Formats: sequence, C-alpha cells, structure tokens
Amino acid sequence: MNDLWSWSAADLASGIAAGRITSVEATESALARMDAVNPAINAVVDTLHDQAMESARAADATLRRTGPLGALHGVPITVKINVDYGGRATTNGVVAYQDLIAPEDGSVVRNLRASGAVIIGRTNTPCYSMRGFTSNDLHGATKNPHNPDLTPGGSSGGAGAATAAGIGAMGHGNDIGGSVRHPAYCNAIYGLRPTAGVTPAYNPSQLAERFIVSQMAAVQGPHARTMEDIRLAMLALQQPDPRDIWQIPTDGLFAPVSHRPCRVALHAETDEARVDQEVTAAIRLAGEMLSEAGYEVVETTPPSLWETMEFWLLLLGNEMRAGLGPLMEQNGDWKMKRAYHLLTDGIPYIEDRDGFLKAYAKRSTLLRKWQLFFEEFPLLLTAVTWAKPMVDDYDVSDNADADWFRRVYAPISGTPTIGLPGLSVPVGAEPGLPMGIQLVAGRHADRRLLEAGVALERAIGPRAPVDPAGTVAKQ
Repeated sequence: MNDLWSWSAADLASGIAAGRITSVEATESALARMDAVNPAINAVVDTLHDQAMESARAADATLRRTGPLGALHGVPITVKINVDYGGRATTNGVVAYQDLIAPEDGSVVRNLRASGAVIIGRTNTPCYSMRGFTSNDLHGATKNPHNPDLTPGGSSGGAGAATAAGIGAMGHGNDIGGSVRHPAYCNAIYGLRPTAGVTPAYNPSQLAERFIVSQMAAVQGPHARTMEDIRLAMLALQQPDPRDIWQIPTDGLFAPVSHRPCRVALHAETDEARVDQEVTAAIRLAGEMLSEAGYEVVETTPPSLWETMEFWLLLLGNEMRAGLGPLMEQNGDWKMKRAYHLLTDGIPYIEDRDGFLKAYAKRSTLLRKWQLFFEEFPLLLTAVTWAKPMVDDYDVSDNADADWFRRVYAPISGTPTIGLPGLSVPVGAEPGLPMGIQLVAGRHADRRLLEAGVALERAIGPRAPVDPAGTVAKQ
C-alpha cells in the first residue's frame, strides 16, 4: 500500500468505502510522500501530521458506524493557507499575519471536513495571494515540480505544485484573476474556477469585509490530476454555509457527467497579444480531440478578452488602491509591492462615486456580449495565458514588460469580473514542459466544462504524479 499517495481521490474514496483500504493507510502514504518530496518544492508550508492522522482514524471509525460522510471520505487533501483552519494562522503569505489565528474553520475547511476529507497540509501562496508567482518572505518560494526554473503559477501555486507532485489527491485553491487555472496550467493538472457564487468562502478571521468587485469575482476551486476528482471536490466545496452571503443553489450541477457534445468556439490566435506558438498548438490539438469526441469545433473570434481584462484592471485596480493596496504597501514583501505596481501603474484613477458607478455599469454590457456569444457557442476553447509557463519571478525582474504581461493574462484574468467559469486542462503537456488550454462557459454552465474536460481527459490519458527534481528517490 506504499503507492496509495498516487491514487486518485475517486479511487481512494471508493477503496475506503468498500473496506479494501483504510483512511489511515491512505493518509500515512500521503504524509510519507509529502515528507519525501515537499523539501524540494516547498508547496506545503503548514504540515498537519498529527491532525491528519487523528482525522484519518476518525474517518475510519465513522465509516464503520454510519458509512461515508461525503464524496471525499477518508481522502488526504491539501488546502491553501489563505483560508481559515480553526486554531492555526491564516497567514496569506504575510509576515504580519503569522499570528493571525483563525477562531474556527472557514467555509472551505468546514465543507471539506464535512465531506470526510483528511487535510494533511496547507499550501503556499504569494503575499496577499495577488501574484501569478508563489513566494513570500514568511514561507519562502514554491518550486515547479516539472522544472524549478518555471513558475508554479499563482496565487494557488503551492496547491498546484503539491497536487502535481502527489501530495494529496486534490488541492484547494481560489481564483480572482486566474489563481486556480494558472497554477493548474503551470503544473500540467486540472483546475476549475466555478461560476461565481457556487462555493462559499467565508473566513472568520478576515480583518474587514472585501469590497464589492472582489466579492463578485473571487471563487474557491479545486486542483486535481483527474476530472472525476474535480467533480468530487466540487461536491464537497459547494455545500451551503449560511455565513456566506453570495452563495447560490447548484441544483445537481456536479452530478455524474454524461457525454453531450456541443458547439465549441476555437480561439487559438489573437491580435490582442503576442502568442507563443506552443500555446496555439495546444489549443488546436484540443480542438482536434474534441472534434473526434463529437463536438462541433468552429474557429472564430469571441468577444474581446482584452476588453474584459481592461475592465478587470480598471475596477480591481482601483478597488485595490482603496483597500488592499495600502495594506500591501504597509505589510507586503518587496516582490509583492513591485508586482502590485506592475499591475496598477498607468491604470486610470476613478476619483469619485459617480465615476465608479458608471465604470461598474459596464459589467452588464460585457456580460451581455458573452451571454449572447454562449447562446451560439456553449463553450470557448482558448488559452490559459497567451504565453507558455513563464520563468519564475518574471513579474519582479528588471525587464518585466507591463503591457505584454497584462495582455497575455487576459484569457484568465478578465473573465472573473463577469462571473464566468473556466477549466484548465493539461493538453499538450510533455515531461518537464507543462502546457494546457482553457475552456470557458457561460454562468452556471459548469457542467459543460466538466463534460468537455472528461472528453479531453480520455484523449490525453492519465496524469501521473511528478517526481520533482531534487528528491532522493522514487517511493
């Protein structure tokens, strides 16, 4: 049973439920894997050995008494260190918050525990979870298990690297501008940003309520090595929490998927940004895979992704200037401060109430364009970013090009402000060369993403865990 760490969440859950294995066995294997490979990548920055084993023993006892609690019963997983785990610090990668102890579990941890999941550790994030690269002065840098010279992505880079390396069957992340989909892309795994409002996200330790743009755009979502694990994770994460004011009913959105091919818009090239040829090739390859699976794939141009990105920059940039920005300037490390200026310098200022209200009103115009587009094409197949996974810490390098950087991120950073779901799928990935594509759908059409993701997964084949460079030996 030494290889249980490499099993999918679905296989672990079914094996535990059937009595073929125990949660204790699965958790011991996961913890051994974490101890073996985490030193090379620093993905998990708060290890929970004792707590995990206690949870695993409780999961086995509960199974004997009453049966599984939920879809992830007994399954070892990780959560990001910016969500509340009762009794431990919600650091969010900030030195000043190293003693910010959560009084109780937040929505994410509560729901995962209620599903029977065993949390083995908490994963790294950049300072304030606001970079596409994962390092901070408190916990250090997370390395990409495929290639340590590449970014593991951000802000859920620890979750992505851990899941890719077999530390936990799935990893939790959150996404306000690509922070689930980008690490999935950089680590060649699956990552879902669900429709805004599907997953509750209340944190009892939060110092103040988030401003309106962040409330409308931020979501919680999973990383996994299989599409079925993405679905199971969503069954757990979507459970109601009355403390979260934005949650919406899901009505079977994440029930077992069927095969329902639909029309797909393929968008592999653009004049809105410089496009790496590897990205275009992966998108076209995914188009061929979907076509062979019965989808009608049509190459066309969707509504402007750059227009949605400009809206994201304007609204979120100004919101940050009013709230998170001053906190970053006060408590952030130098990389966070530099990245913040790369993101916001040159963005027009919204000076007054009327200016903000008029600017925010454009959200309806943008969303209407996209809803009409999805009437004709229920799915968009495009890039995660127009650039292949970047060299680590590009955003704080002396040669960082702000305009290029913003434009290549438009496919994932623009859509959150209008609430759209997106799925990162590792099409085109090769050993040591992570790659992938993004599927985007209309609001509440997450099921379309899962169905197409499963079709692509069948063509891709299984995603085995990666042995990071620097590990002593394979287990």
